[in-house]
Amino acid sequence: MTDTTETPAADAGEKQPKSVRVVLLALMIAMMLAMLDNMIIGTAMPTIVGELGGLEHLSWVVTAYTLATAASTPLWGKLGDMYGRKGTFLSSIVLFLIGSALSGMAQNMGELIGFRAVQGLGAGGLMVGVMAIIGDLIPPRERGKYQGMMAGVMALAMIGGPLVGGTITDNWGWRWAFYINLPLGAVALVAVSAVLHLPRKRSKARIDYLGAALLTVGITAIVLVTTWGGTEYAWGSARIMELIGIGVAALVGFVFWQTRAAEPVVPLHIFRSRNFTLMSVIGFITGFVMFGATLFLPLYQQSVQGASATNSGLLLLPMLGAMLVTSMVAGRVTTNTGRYKVFPVAGSALMIVGLYLLSTMDTGTSRLTSGVFMAVVGLGMGCLMQITMLVAQNSVEMKDMGVASSSTTLFRTLGSSFGVAIMGALFNNRVQDVMSERAGALGSKVTEQSAQLDAKSLEKLPVLVREAYQHAVSAGTHSAFLLGAVVAVVALAAAVFVKEVPLRGAGPKEDDKPDAPATQPPVVEAV
Repeated sequence: MTDTTETPAADAGEKQPKSVRVVLLALMIAMMLAMLDNMIIGTAMPTIVGELGGLEHLSWVVTAYTLATAASTPLWGKLGDMYGRKGTFLSSIVLFLIGSALSGMAQNMGELIGFRAVQGLGAGGLMVGVMAIIGDLIPPRERGKYQGMMAGVMALAMIGGPLVGGTITDNWGWRWAFYINLPLGAVALVAVSAVLHLPRKRSKARIDYLGAALLTVGITAIVLVTTWGGTEYAWGSARIMELIGIGVAALVGFVFWQTRAAEPVVPLHIFRSRNFTLMSVIGFITGFVMFGATLFLPLYQQSVQGASATNSGLLLLPMLGAMLVTSMVAGRVTTNTGRYKVFPVAGSALMIVGLYLLSTMDTGTSRLTSGVFMAVVGLGMGCLMQITMLVAQNSVEMKDMGVASSSTTLFRTLGSSFGVAIMGALFNNRVQDVMSERAGALGSKVTEQSAQLDAKSLEKLPVLVREAYQHAVSAGTHSAFLLGAVVAVVALAAAVFVKEVPLRGAGPKEDDKPDAPATQPPVVEAV
């Protein structure tokens, strides 16, 4: 039962802004914890390996975190729906901070990998908790006004993460790359505890342990396939085939069991909503494209255009700046008009154009030109990033807000995993081919360990081989971004079929029609 007091939306419209802004500040700090962590740790990894050793296990430091995050995301969403959003969210913050503290104290690579998994379990609840609490507090019609804050946090994490990571590692040591989470997390804990008051929920339903186990096994297998395929193991190897078989069997079993479970982890009825299903597809594609772009753009600019690796986050500023501005505009327009279909359609189209333009870059492309191309991609992403979550939440009943938020987040996470793996495999193969063509056996030897060389390695190469590598990276990014443009066509096709259902809740120009979703959100005062 839920002791929820419903307040007319019109009355709450005056009460919300002051109190909600305080809550949102705390939520954005928690959101930044999850997003900033991997950006900071990536910069600190060479120093960590230098002290702890275990270079052969390096990839597991990231993989353990990613696996735990992806596998726990749906569970946190469901727990929030069943037992209350606030307690579940605070628990995820505490777990994340415990993992951060333990990671900072790790004495060997094995301990670090294990503690990173604990940290990832907590991180799975941070993003979902933020999105679901915002869904509880703010009606969809009003939610667009706050999109700019979320997009700003994302841009700040991507730009500032590498810079902060480098500064912390150089001046305080790599352990503070983890310890820095503790004061930020403490602020978020205190603020959320003090100012966030949501209806308490009590559920007598049992947790669907079998469904959770099947989903965890399926997601783990998928992430391992995309992480190991083409790197640790060949795509056609027995290990990869085994993982694919396990993943498919687990997910088929999961879908079968969800139709019979009393309280399913992911209620399949939410996919009966056309808009929710389409937003899941668009979210997957957005994750696929976005993380592929953030991986290969700095590599191209460092290897081909000679940019400094230290400022790698700043290289993405045209894309992230355009994404931030467009997200704010899209949120305002959505709030004022209640219309949103134009943004998925326009965003997908801009993403296709931008990715195609990026695929045309070669060794002679200037930084200004590549910056303009990145800005076009950023405009497309800005139209999609928060709108997908907004429409997905508007497509389900309030009791399913948590699983809707977690499912949308999970699809985006899986999309990013597939994007990095598939675009990375295509990039690596193309680099190897071009290096063989232009530099012969020496070129193949240079890139046989990895198709991605750091600045120091590039400086040591003979001029002929270095030029060959620049052409190879250009060819690799061409193939990767061209694939991204083709995949983005699927997002455009999905966006065309989105049905513009009026958003719930009062807005400055309230004109909702009777065919809006039947379940209205309870408007809860934040303080």
